[in-house]
Amino acid sequence: MTIQSGSATTALAPANPWALVPPLGNLDAYISAVNRLPLLTPEEEQSAARALRNDNDLDAAGRLVMSHLRLVVSISRQYLGYGLPHGDLIQEGNVGLMKAVRRFDPDQGVRLVSYAMHW
Repeated sequence: MTIQSGSATTALAPANPWALVPPLGNLDAYISAVNRLPLLTPEEEQSAARALRNDNDLDAAGRLVMSHLRLVVSISRQYLGYGLPHGDLIQEGNVGLMKAVRRFDPDQGVRLVSYAMHW
């Protein structure tokens, strides 16, 4: 993003891609923010999972959770016909994702997405 002021042009540094906007106010804004979060490569995912397991690195856990939030949103849509609010489904899915991240073993040879589907 650039800002032009008179004859000078200033480039702004991009915001932290892992940071969600603070209280968004509505579900559509949350889903839009989640869809803009970067995905991890398999190597980055394995590295973060090992850092969490070996060093209890909470930043690594946060990266794993944040990169899989769109999975939660996608899965939650499959349960909209049960009479529960979409926000509640996403919230429970996020809790399950955090449990899956904590229990995930990167040495099993599967991606977190495969493991998290069961939580």
